[in-house]
Amino acid sequence: VQLQASGGGLVQAGGSLRLTCAVSGPRYSMGWFRQAPGKERESVAAINWSGDSTVYADSVKGRFTISRDNAKNTVSLQMISLQPEDTAVYYCAAGHRFGAATSRSDYVYWGQGTLVTVSS
Repeated sequence: VQLQASGGGLVQAGGSLRLTCAVSGPRYSMGWFRQAPGKERESVAAINWSGDSTVYADSVKGRFTISRDNAKNTVSLQMISLQPEDTAVYYCAAGHRFGAATSRSDYVYWGQGTLVTVSS
């Protein structure tokens, strides 16, 4: 399974970005994680294989939206109202859990990461 994340970049506080992850292979539960310098990798959002169940970290609720297009084998993370504390490398991940999963151990395959930098 290969995952290719894209869409990161530099944005000012209050701005928006859309991350996309292209997934090869069958349907998986998918998640977005992020890792800021000196911090642990944390779950941001997750979606189940069918796309009808999602879960978000408290810090991004109302600002980030995860979605998937199974016909195109892509998962997206729409981010609005970005803040400097959202600055991190964002990773997409794929797993075999039935539902939307938030633990790193639930994921088997990881993309290479895409950097999001939010300036104040």
